[in-house]
Amino acid sequence: NLPSSSIFLSCLRRPFPIHFMKWRFAFAVGNSARFSSMIGSYQNNDGVIRRIMKTTQTIALVGASKNPDRASNHVMSTLQEMGYKVIPINPGLAKQNSILHGEKVYESLESVASSSETPSIDMVDIFRRSQDAGQIVDEAIKIGAKSVWLQVGVVDEEAGKRAAKAGLDCVMNACPLIEGPRLGISGPDAK
Repeated sequence: NLPSSSIFLSCLRRPFPIHFMKWRFAFAVGNSARFSSMIGSYQNNDGVIRRIMKTTQTIALVGASKNPDRASNHVMSTLQEMGYKVIPINPGLAKQNSILHGEKVYESLESVASSSETPSIDMVDIFRRSQDAGQIVDEAIKIGAKSVWLQVGVVDEEAGKRAAKAGLDCVMNACPLIEGPRLGISGPDAK
């Protein structure tokens, strides 16, 4: 039961590093529900995923990369193709005044939130190690984001609890490029 959308097919055709390819294989063989929805005692909720993906307009992508072989690079460009505004966050690239997929790269969530050039952030998409995710979730809470999305392999249950307590929706160990097509979502609802 694989999604047939062009987004999913594009995801399977793009080159990725070996660790990401293992993840794609795990999904492709039909383990998506177990692989992307359960970690420890935390379980993602399809209703929450649907709400995030349909109501989000602006995404801050923490851990953005200029390297086209990195998953964050591919996810950013595909989310843009789906109709989301994606603001890349990477301190090293920000110091170089980089532009990534047509968007200015920012140093931190706080620098995006304090900029008059950017809209408010609806979702923070986290491409960082699990041990770094908690700090980013706390920053997302501080800037008033509506949700946090921890990418495949990124789990911090305590940070998820803090996000929920602060009123943010939370998804862990999942990718919107997989979850969207699985739920029949091709992009945000029109504003």
